[in-house]
Amino acid sequence: MTSQPGFGDTLLGLAALIQRRHIQICAEHDLTPAQSQLLCTLREGPRRMADLAAILGMAKPALSQLVDRIETRGLVRRTASEPDRRVVTLEATPEGIKIGRAVYEDVDARLPDVLVALAPEDQQRFAELVSAIPHIRCPST
Repeated sequence: MTSQPGFGDTLLGLAALIQRRHIQICAEHDLTPAQSQLLCTLREGPRRMADLAAILGMAKPALSQLVDRIETRGLVRRTASEPDRRVVTLEATPEGIKIGRAVYEDVDARLPDVLVALAPEDQQRFAELVSAIPHIRCPST
């Protein structure tokens, strides 16, 4: 661990800066960050609702409310399993895939701007260091 005093506070400030930028980008696509994260998670195909709740760290009722709002917009669709109607799968619609991809690309292009104060070589080093931290990418497993 770092022995630099105040480093935790600096990390919280960085997280807040990133969160504000993410909220702004999502708003430009008429999404909340939670909706954006859900579409990101569905990028690779349909998922069971129970699995999504675990991946996103959400209670099932909260996930159902999130899905209700985004399903109304036609960005996702639920399907019940034929053998067991209690098992519900969620998938992005073509429009959901399109918007999800646009948000993902926008985040990928614009979020690194928070590092503009760093020299290019420091930005590259920062990217390498952050990429080494496990479990910080868009949830997918």
